[in-house]
Amino acid sequence: MRSERGSLTAFSAVLALALFALVGLVVDGGAAIAAKRAAQAEAEQAARAGADQLSIGALRGGQVQVDSSAAVSAAEAYAASAGHPATATVSGNTVSVSVVVTEPTLVLSMIGITHLTVSATASATVVHGVTKED
Repeated sequence: MRSERGSLTAFSAVLALALFALVGLVVDGGAAIAAKRAAQAEAEQAARAGADQLSIGALRGGQVQVDSSAAVSAAEAYAASAGHPATATVSGNTVSVSVVVTEPTLVLSMIGITHLTVSATASATVVHGVTKED
């Protein structure tokens, strides 16, 4: 009969590794979800800041139009002030912003995963006038 010495030790090591990975996913996964929510809120606010940049010349002519360069600058400046890089684009009267957030890990850094990257995109459209449903 073969000796089974040490088999419980190997089982315990595998079980401990699995529990460690599970704790890492819970702790760092929760932080990543919170970072995703924060990135989404930041992208929404940056898009709104960009959509607020109206063209003065167009307004004087009776048109409501976004000043593209001012909108991109305002949206990206808002995101930069919040501490994250963003890319803003303008299409018509819609300002779209993409924000990227890098979240450092606490538990998973012990196995070489030092950060998690999340991103979010939001758009804001300039509207004007009054609408009435029949």
